[in-house]
Amino acid sequence: MLAIRLVSGPEWPDSLALPIRPAAAAEGGDAPAALSAGLPVPDDVLAEAAALVPAARATGRAGEVHVHLRPGRAPGRLLLAGIGAGDEAGWRAAGAALARTAGGETHLTIGLPGDASAEAVRGLVEGLLLASYRFRLTEAGERPALAGVDVLVTEPSRYADTVTAAEVTARMTHLARDLTNTPSSVKNPQWFAEQVEAAVADQPDLHVRVWQPDELAAEGFGGILAVGGGSASGPRLVELDWRPAGARTHVVLVGKGITFDTGGISIKPVAAMKLMRKDMAGAAAVVAATLGAAALRLPVRVTTLVPLAENAVSGSAFRPGDVITHYGGVTSETTNSDAEGRLVLADALAYAVAELKPDLLLDLATLTGANAVALGKRTGALYSDNDELAADLLAAIDAAGEAAWRMPLPTDYVEHLGSEVADLYSAPNQGAGSVLAALYLREFTGDLRGRWLHIDMSAPSWADGDAAELSRGATGWGVRGLLRWLGTID
Repeated sequence: MLAIRLVSGPEWPDSLALPIRPAAAAEGGDAPAALSAGLPVPDDVLAEAAALVPAARATGRAGEVHVHLRPGRAPGRLLLAGIGAGDEAGWRAAGAALARTAGGETHLTIGLPGDASAEAVRGLVEGLLLASYRFRLTEAGERPALAGVDVLVTEPSRYADTVTAAEVTARMTHLARDLTNTPSSVKNPQWFAEQVEAAVADQPDLHVRVWQPDELAAEGFGGILAVGGGSASGPRLVELDWRPAGARTHVVLVGKGITFDTGGISIKPVAAMKLMRKDMAGAAAVVAATLGAAALRLPVRVTTLVPLAENAVSGSAFRPGDVITHYGGVTSETTNSDAEGRLVLADALAYAVAELKPDLLLDLATLTGANAVALGKRTGALYSDNDELAADLLAAIDAAGEAAWRMPLPTDYVEHLGSEVADLYSAPNQGAGSVLAALYLREFTGDLRGRWLHIDMSAPSWADGDAAELSRGATGWGVRGLLRWLGTID
């Protein structure tokens, strides 16, 4: 990961970036844009940079970067980076744009104004780290050249904790991206479980349990077994626990972990199947968020449940019309084996309610294509019956630079879940696919229904190209928002 240093007076750099603001944020508001005030750089450099802003027709828009060459002088390159309104989001966009613009450099120094807020520093560092991410299964090919960034501030110690939080967040987002990007020729339920075990091997405050297929059968996890029954790679259930001393609130996170989804007997077309290595992005996010909570020593107990299965086609695959008995005894009739994620989540939710009895319950899943139809590629769908919890989570997601929108849970839609041969019908063909999936999951939350949140995040889990702090491929969506949210819980 890109190395970030806080410095107060480095050797003069080859490349220096300075922030600029739009006219509305500039003193007097009568210029197209202006340098931020109080930058800790020599007056001659400041004067030249100030003259370049109008010459470059810079607007100061967040993420805009202008490059000026200064041959034979130090610094040899000046980068003028727009920070927009100067809030955390603006600085995050600036950091991401600088990481991409300076990709051919080995080192970059960024000057910050003396009154820079902690939020500005966090946004900048997260943008730099997230946008510099690249995934490679092998070592073939060239890697980005930028190896280090010095952040020039007047009081480095003031921002040390902020940089640590940003680095942990970025590192955990990278982990979720790595897990999700890994091809399914490598990634199966056993492999994923082993990655979690390896991640906690030297951390005594973290505990992990992995259910093998025979243990799942003995304890009645019928949904996980049904979905994983068609694959030569047997299913697993991972329970990861961060239990800090003195924690007063217990949060259970559940993440859908389908390591590849063919659709099963209800097989997907090729175009819809080729990226189904990402169908465990929810599992990757909740694992990474739990590891991040431990790294940050957040004072909240977090237990993560990851039901893992590969939904394959074979003679032992579950069929449309089968009746599945979930953990705790509730039965589901399914007529679509491509609606498999809710079946494994149902087991995990029922287990969490019966055995873990948390204060708050949240599940995160690449659950439906209807999420993208309703909200597009960048926004997750949030469901909850609790207005306060929903507002708190939405605020945390927004502050972290992700996006979600609260969706309804209409009471009159519940009748569509009725089955003549089972307790529930898992995949009603009534439209409103994301809503009905959420209503189905709610049936497994028991007396935690009023303290449950569900996020359908299939669309924002993947980026088709580089955009702001996102790199092409897995986005690690949810890690940043969950860490912010967990950090607000007492």
